Amino acid sequence: MDFAALQFFKAVVDEGGISAAARKLHRVQSNVTTRIQQLEASLGTQLFIRDKRRLVLSPAGKMFLGYAEQLLQLSSQARGAVRGGLPQGTLRIGTLESTAASRLPPLLSRYHRDYPAVRIELSTGTNDALLQAVLARRAEAAFVVEAAGASQLESMPTFDEELVVIAARSHAKIRSARDVRGDTVIAFPTGCAYRRRLQHWFAASDLMPERVLELSSYHAIVACVASGTGVAVMPQSVLATVRGGDALVATPLPASARRVTTCLVWRKGESSPALDALKAAISSNRKAKKPPR
Repeated sequence: MDFAALQFFKAVVDEGGISAAARKLHRVQSNVTTRIQQLEASLGTQLFIRDKRRLVLSPAGKMFLGYAEQLLQLSSQARGAVRGGLPQGTLRIGTLESTAASRLPPLLSRYHRDYPAVRIELSTGTNDALLQAVLARRAEAAFVVEAAGASQLESMPTFDEELVVIAARSHAKIRSARDVRGDTVIAFPTGCAYRRRLQHWFAASDLMPERVLELSSYHAIVACVASGTGVAVMPQSVLATVRGGDALVATPLPASARRVTTCLVWRKGESSPALDALKAAISSNRKAKKPPR
């Protein structure tokens, strides 16, 4: 087994097939096929199952993927350590959509300026899906709100948020959960930390949302709320980035549920130079925003 074979394997996984992987690697298809067959022979197991025209990972392939990614990451770190200089390679990070929309652009812009040799692959998802991606090593790190019980992870605070309930301007004034008990709750799918905060707000008044409309875009959520379809919860910072926010009224959640801190999480003992540089940038950013005593 060599690192080139692992790179071929990872490319086929990412691209979903031999021909797409060959284009990405600038190789002929027969070369990619041969490398995968040699890798499978050396491991003594089938890594892929053909599903129509697409290759999908076999159970053994899914298990092997995590190890392959670790080995490739270690290889990149070793090259960087020997060569010295600035971090390089690929940094795969996950993030909540709200964080990607309102908080990350300035941070990533500065990071890209300071570390141009690092290629960032950014994916979005719910809080729980992002945690699973880090635990399964599909992402090296992720920006999440809740990481309780994830003993395999380390974390650092990144951004402070205040959650608000949004409703159409025609909605009656919202003072408590009882004022929205008949409304449809518009939220991200199960696994969203902000949705859980809203549910806890309802539960504190011995209520449960009667109807939930699941959407996966803040733009769609804001549009539905503005049209009077229902109510939703989101960070205050997101409203300024979403078209249609001026057609809404925002009510802060109670103090006990309002404030949340987005954290960067990663697996214990697994941090690359590129991730270390990101953590340093986050630390510097928080120090710069900390009010003087």
